[in-house]
Amino acid sequence: MKTSRADRGRRSEPGHIVDDETLHLIDLALAEDRGAGDWTSRWTVPARTQVRARIVAKTEGIIAGVSPAAAVFLRLDPRVEYETHIGDGGAVHPGDVVCQIEGPGRAVLTGERVALNFLQRLSGIATQTRRFVDEVAGTGARILDTRKTTPAWRTLEKAAVRAGGGENHRSGLYDAILIKDNHLAIAGSVREAVARVRDQNNRGLPIIVEVHDTDELDEAIAARVDRILLDNMTVDAMKEAVQRTRRRREAPTLEASGNMTLERVRSVAETGVDFISVGALTHSAPALDLSLKITRD
Repeated sequence: MKTSRADRGRRSEPGHIVDDETLHLIDLALAEDRGAGDWTSRWTVPARTQVRARIVAKTEGIIAGVSPAAAVFLRLDPRVEYETHIGDGGAVHPGDVVCQIEGPGRAVLTGERVALNFLQRLSGIATQTRRFVDEVAGTGARILDTRKTTPAWRTLEKAAVRAGGGENHRSGLYDAILIKDNHLAIAGSVREAVARVRDQNNRGLPIIVEVHDTDELDEAIAARVDRILLDNMTVDAMKEAVQRTRRRREAPTLEASGNMTLERVRSVAETGVDFISVGALTHSAPALDLSLKITRD
């Protein structure tokens, strides 16, 4: 598939174009790393040298971030060819080849660290997400991310959560109403906060309310909100909340949140909540160990 001049450096593989937001991040990352020039590669690698390289997994995990990783090399030199062996959402084991790269040696070496940073970070999020998803399998609960993302990386990190089998919460402050404790402290009550939102919600945004006890729960149910977020509740308190909510006709969905760990998430899922939001998917995911190696074959 041919690409136009406007698409040079955006193409990750035939048929896949990275968006402007990702391209801007790539440019910032390359500028940060390259600075005035990659003198090591320029002074050790002759200009016309062509190389073949592989990105290889060094541990088990789930891959995410293939497109931005590929676009890094293409941004440096559109003659680079990038072939994916394991795409987003695919599982890897030590020694598995994630992709193969061929092209000008200087571009491959200059882009190595930035491409790996994208791929390792996003694959780490996908891997962390899959662990949580597997832990609640069979309960009916669905794993959600949060807004606890790396500044300016949210779109990429939320895509990585999807690659790991999780689902996305709201994208930002603009696409859902989430009334939290600080909003309630100002409004004075769940009832008043929801009333204020309903009076002005000409966008038809879904209304989610964070509650901390039975009184707030009952207020949120009576206000007929779309979802109730059970924040930092004990497992027993969540069980009671599920029972109280399910008695109502047209009951809102329930989401559990707060200090969610792999050790705890199964017991939370078994309370009967619909969703479990996990900040650790993005704010604490360790990078997946990957490496790029020049090959001679």
